[in-house]
Amino acid sequence: MTEITRVPLQPIAKGSLTKLWLGVIVAVLIGAGLAWAAAPKGLSVDTITEGTGASPKIGDVVFVNYVGKLADGTEFDRSQPLPIPPGLLPEGNPLLLEDGAIIDGFLTGIQEMQKGGKYTLTIPADQAYGASPPPGSPIPPNADLVFEVEVVDFMSKADFQARAAAIQQMMQQQQGAAPTE
Repeated sequence: MTEITRVPLQPIAKGSLTKLWLGVIVAVLIGAGLAWAAAPKGLSVDTITEGTGASPKIGDVVFVNYVGKLADGTEFDRSQPLPIPPGLLPEGNPLLLEDGAIIDGFLTGIQEMQKGGKYTLTIPADQAYGASPPPGSPIPPNADLVFEVEVVDFMSKADFQARAAAIQQMMQQQQGAAPTE
């Protein structure tokens, strides 16, 4: 029979285990605090009114009503009704969801929204205009932007182009049929 060598265990000093666990907890809390402080404050989409159905995707044309504000609440832009007869297109401003057509933060955020929903979209400066806002714009360099957005409807780019062509043809016919003096 073989015998296992026995090593006597030293007793743990009173309170050592408690100190060890407290040290682990403090280390975890410090690490979590540093991670939170270093995390980029990114894009956020907050739901005001829940929408229904699918979300728009790249290549769609989205019809929105919106108000654009700076972080201090100063309004810099607002959607305007289209100068076309009602019923031909959904209400709201049409926005083509493609790179370069709208700012990156709006493009990303709108894809998280649903038809009929109302949202607050907060866009950090690096996903908005950064250090180079549009010339003559009331947006200062490196400004975070806040949009109140209502998604009225969306459709494919091809469907939008077909409807726009029909509207243009209808308007040309009306102009040709108008009496001249």
